[in-house]
Amino acid sequence: MASRAGTVALPSDLVDLTALLDAYYDLRPDPSNPDQRVVFGTSGHRGSSLKTSFNENHILATTQAIVEYRRGQGITGPLFLAKDTHALSEPAQNTALEVLAANQVTVLIDARHGFTPTPALSHAILSYNYSEQQHSDQADGIVVTPSHNPPGDGGFKYNPPHGGPADSEATTWIANRANELLEAKLSGVRRLPLTEALQKAGSFDFLSSYVDALPQVLDLEAIRSAGVRIGADPMGGASVDYWGEIAERHNLNLTVVNPTIDPQWAFMTLDWDEKIRMDCSSPFAMASLIAKAADYDIATGNDADSDRHGIVTPDAGLMNPNHYLAVAIQYLYTHRPEWPSNASVGKTLVSSSIIDRVAAELGRELVEVPVGFKWFVPGLLSGQGVFGGEESAGASFVRRNGKVWTTDKDGLLLALLASEITAVTGASPSEHYARLTEKFGAPSYARIDAAANREQKAALAKLSAKDVTATELAGESITAKLTEAPGNGAAIGGLKVTTENAWFAARPSGTEDVYKIYAESFKGPEHLKQVQEEAKALVDGVIS
Repeated sequence: MASRAGTVALPSDLVDLTALLDAYYDLRPDPSNPDQRVVFGTSGHRGSSLKTSFNENHILATTQAIVEYRRGQGITGPLFLAKDTHALSEPAQNTALEVLAANQVTVLIDARHGFTPTPALSHAILSYNYSEQQHSDQADGIVVTPSHNPPGDGGFKYNPPHGGPADSEATTWIANRANELLEAKLSGVRRLPLTEALQKAGSFDFLSSYVDALPQVLDLEAIRSAGVRIGADPMGGASVDYWGEIAERHNLNLTVVNPTIDPQWAFMTLDWDEKIRMDCSSPFAMASLIAKAADYDIATGNDADSDRHGIVTPDAGLMNPNHYLAVAIQYLYTHRPEWPSNASVGKTLVSSSIIDRVAAELGRELVEVPVGFKWFVPGLLSGQGVFGGEESAGASFVRRNGKVWTTDKDGLLLALLASEITAVTGASPSEHYARLTEKFGAPSYARIDAAANREQKAALAKLSAKDVTATELAGESITAKLTEAPGNGAAIGGLKVTTENAWFAARPSGTEDVYKIYAESFKGPEHLKQVQEEAKALVDGVIS
């Protein structure tokens, strides 16, 4: 049977919204079941109400835990509360508001009662905490989103006063306390009726704060003067109103390709596994926009909370996220004269090695960190790490004057940067990437999944370099075996093995019975396949 990947969803693919919302309120998680506990991954707690992994009790307990965490940390300023367009996001935001208000937390919600991109929340927190107007208190935030996950999922993410994703110490404390509250049948959770909680809430204009400040971080004048034709697809996500306002307020030749908001995402084309997933780095999920590539100089897509970007050009279609990161780095570090001359380049250790080669040519230190955007926060705040990017189409960078912009991934920013690159250089990002490969070689990169049970995944996460006895990989001598990131010494929760022309990294999935193998070769697709096969055999040999 032919795959339906890349074709428009059928009615049978759509989530039952009534069942989904009923399950949010009606199903009660069993804290003795590991699949029904609060678990914070790299970007918050995620799950589905239908699987009893994202329900009202989860949000009641997690919000109370956040209240107690921020109290223990001396965080007394306002808490910015935002949501994306997933069906479970509004009820979860309401539940959180009930708990926050009952605990006397000053809460600021969107002034338009609309949807808020994750980068706009990060920008709001930083604007409050680092404004010229001095505050004796510090703000933080919660964004209710499962990112690009399917329509039946919900997500709940805490951003502390540094504006980025909470670190492991914070999320571990919050998750442990939330699970204690679940075990205690919510004894200790304070709550007000929603009508009363809404009366207590303040408001904040997330959209104006973010959109009006964009000229501080991008050369919008160059985009406007060059008349770059931009097609922006919110993909049914939180950026829908933002793109229209960006076009109007900054007088750009920008068309909002699809302004539809539909919590079932019936207009989406199916992803590689025939699921609806708003992954703007997937050619299957982006098929509708790719078909319109010839209509624009730059077409872009964002996931549901707009922290990821997808770049489509007329000459190459959808760019691989790694390819675009390399181009963005090469451009920014040569077109931001006010950035510190000694500022480093940040990347996750599963991002392409062509970034290493670009950084070396630029004469910049490369800081390689584990997966998770939280690792870029210190550098973005200090200005020493002016750019941070990860392989899953997430990145951010500082303002043109070197000051912090966001400390969370910013899909709108990276999407607009593609238009700036085109306007300033007269060449598309994909044309720039072709020039990079002429200079550095063309890497073949892929990610695959391999089956692993809970025990095997745990073993992989705890590997040490001495557990790996192999000396060769795909015909080349192994040059490094890493279980800690070279940029900051933090555990990577898996393994990375490198050779002169290739590497692989293996990490356990946080939500599925698989581990992920990221691999790359500068010796072509066949060599990459050999790397993948030997990587799987190597990992299976040490975790089985």
